[in-house]
Amino acid sequence: MTIGDLIRLLDDGEFHSGEQLGEKLGVSRAAVWKQLRKLESLGITMEAVKGQGYRLAEPLELLDGQRIIAGLSRQARGYLTRLFVEETLPSSNAFLRERFSQGAGHGEVCLVEQQSAGRGRRGRAWNTPWGKSLMLSLGWRVESGIGALEGLSLAVGVVLARVLESHGVSPYLKWPNDVLLEVPNGDYGKLAGILVEVSGDASGPCEVVIGMGLNVFLPESFRSTLGQSAAAVEDQATGVSRNALASDLLEALLPLVADFERDGFAPWCDAWNARHAFAGREVDVLSGNAREVARVEEADASGSLVVSQGGRRRHLAGGEISLRVRS
Repeated sequence: MTIGDLIRLLDDGEFHSGEQLGEKLGVSRAAVWKQLRKLESLGITMEAVKGQGYRLAEPLELLDGQRIIAGLSRQARGYLTRLFVEETLPSSNAFLRERFSQGAGHGEVCLVEQQSAGRGRRGRAWNTPWGKSLMLSLGWRVESGIGALEGLSLAVGVVLARVLESHGVSPYLKWPNDVLLEVPNGDYGKLAGILVEVSGDASGPCEVVIGMGLNVFLPESFRSTLGQSAAAVEDQATGVSRNALASDLLEALLPLVADFERDGFAPWCDAWNARHAFAGREVDVLSGNAREVARVEEADASGSLVVSQGGRRRHLAGGEISLRVRS
């Protein structure tokens, strides 16, 4: 019995007793009770009525691989080698890196309901509630070397922004790999993060894993634990299906990675700048222990960020550089 098995039974809107759940799942009532307590610890709220049993307090849409693939065009399916849908993993990116070490990985996608050791750029933790986010990783093999991947995280940001816009969300992009939403105080909350990890020869074949974490539903109780302003799809568009988002993302993401080695970031540059959150604003540029003030201009055709300092223009590459908007 998995958490998903139990959720599927509880999600029909009807009450189920512990005995009924145990019979359907082929386990003891004690095992059911243990899993019910685990659901509560994961932030999945239930209703319990004496004499009737248990049900979910609100619907929870589980990720469904067959439904996601059914939403893809023939072209996108042609790029997809295999789709994994997992309940829990330490990291979907690490899962695909391991697949590459086994001689697979190319064209493979991993979706997971919750990660126990998910991380973002510069090793920061990426925490999400169970079953309320979209955590997706895609593996791809590139023949031309690491240089052919300049600007890839920005292009992925454009793809994600366009998909969100098609569902009624109005995101902004922060260089080099964040997707933001405006929050009520006029600031920005982090909606999604993108992590591109590359291994292999700098001038020859290499393997890339593109990971993204998107907040779809984010309970207030969870937001208060994050220590930074966060946002979710539901803030601007209620009732969006995670499976529909996954299908739409793969429909756009798979052709992007298939063509990126040939085309690079240039075809995506204008679209990224049109959604640029910090254009014209003063920021702190952080690199290691160094902090400099600069005014942001735009991303160039290679994916570098152009900033001005004292009348001098600089092109910032990704790596270990981060930006903080000055208040």
